[in-house]
Amino acid sequence: MRDRRAERRQATIDEILDTAWRLARAEGLAGLSLRELAVEVGMRPQSLYSYFESKNAIYDAMYAQGSRQFVEGQARWNLTGDARADLATIGRYFVEFCTEDPVRYQLLFQRTIPGFEPSAESFAISVGSLAKVEAHLAALGIDDPGDIDLFTAIGTGLTDQQISNDPGGDRWIRLIDDSVEMYLDFVTRRSHTKEPTTRKARRR
Repeated sequence: MRDRRAERRQATIDEILDTAWRLARAEGLAGLSLRELAVEVGMRPQSLYSYFESKNAIYDAMYAQGSRQFVEGQARWNLTGDARADLATIGRYFVEFCTEDPVRYQLLFQRTIPGFEPSAESFAISVGSLAKVEAHLAALGIDDPGDIDLFTAIGTGLTDQQISNDPGGDRWIRLIDDSVEMYLDFVTRRSHTKEPTTRKARRR
C-alpha cells in the first residue's frame, strides 16, 4: 500500500530543499533566510519547523544531498590501475564537480557557515566517498596520510583558483594533468625515504 501522506511530506521536503539551494546560489549560503524560504514555497515561516527543526537542519539535509551527488558521480569513474590516468580521472572529477556549483562546494568542503557541522549521518556519506578515494590511492601504492592530504590539497587549490579567477572557464582545470604528473613524480621519488605522517580527522 502506498503511504500517500508520507509521499506528500517527502515532496514538500524536496521542494523546500530545492528552493533552499536556489536561494543559496542567489544570496549565498550564509544569507539563506528562513522567512524568504517559507514565502517561496508558499507557507508560513513557522510551518517550516514541521519539516526541519532548525536552519542548520536544512543545511544538513543540503549537505547530505550534495554528498550523495558526489558519490553518484564516483560510481561512474573508469579507473584502470594506471596511476597517472586514475589520479587525473579522480582529480578532474573533483575539480569539475566543485566548480560546476560553487555553493555546493562551499557547503561540502569549506566552513562557510559559522557554527554548522554536518550530522554524523550526513558526514558518514562524505567519509565513505573519501574512503573510496583513499582505497584506490592505496591500491596505486599511495597510502601515506600526508601524501593523500597533499592530493586533496591540490584538488581544492585548483578548485579555489578556478572559481575565484576564471568562473565558468577552464584555466585551472587545464592544469590537472600537469599537477598529477608533478604530484606522482614527487610521491614516487621520495616514497622510500619519507617518514609516515599522521593527521587529524577532516571534513574531506
